[in-house]
Amino acid sequence: MDVASVFPHRITILTGHYGVGKTEVCVNLAMALAREGVSERLALADLDIVNPYFRSRERRDVLEAAGVDVISSSPACSDADIPSLPPQLLSILQDRGIRGLLDIGGDPVGARVLARFAPQIRQEDHALYCVINANRPEVSTKEAAAGYLHAIEEVTGLRCAGLIDNTHLCGETTVGEILKVSEDQIAPVACLNEGFVCTRADTCKTLPMWRKLEGVISDFLYTVKLTDLL
Repeated sequence: MDVASVFPHRITILTGHYGVGKTEVCVNLAMALAREGVSERLALADLDIVNPYFRSRERRDVLEAAGVDVISSSPACSDADIPSLPPQLLSILQDRGIRGLLDIGGDPVGARVLARFAPQIRQEDHALYCVINANRPEVSTKEAAAGYLHAIEEVTGLRCAGLIDNTHLCGETTVGEILKVSEDQIAPVACLNEGFVCTRADTCKTLPMWRKLEGVISDFLYTVKLTDLL
């Protein structure tokens, strides 16, 4: 399945708490759509203007080289945390020949910059996604993540269409954690796959061996960090 099918809306809005990797997801989504050669003109609006860790506009050269227009506040204020909005944002909302990505603020206060455009956005084909990193203390529990999400919805006046699991620990992320998300199963044999029911499990002589091997593989993968591979 291609990325454009997973994110089919003309306007895709990404939000998330500080440090969850929302902007990285947004930049990579824009690059993936560009590689697939979507028919619409691509534009990424950097609206993450309240205490951001990393700004989409910091990758302007890479994005524009791939054919993605980057819309942000004035270059003279590119490093200032100011509550300003680029006037070019209206082009994404009004021009239906543009497929737009909106990278909005990392908390309900930052999301207020989008609230004024909620009536126009609701008239367009759009979806709001919330990026979650369960290793961030502020959203490490279901209750905390849900509370944060509801606050974003209340401020923006938009409903969340889905969650994007971006749980990681930067360079300390292990291969095991990546495979847990990216692969359906990593069991050495099909009978150990989640949901598989084997009628011979009680009498199978080899099952204990396969279970032990699965444990060895899992334990090993969780010791290999990204920093070990890069």
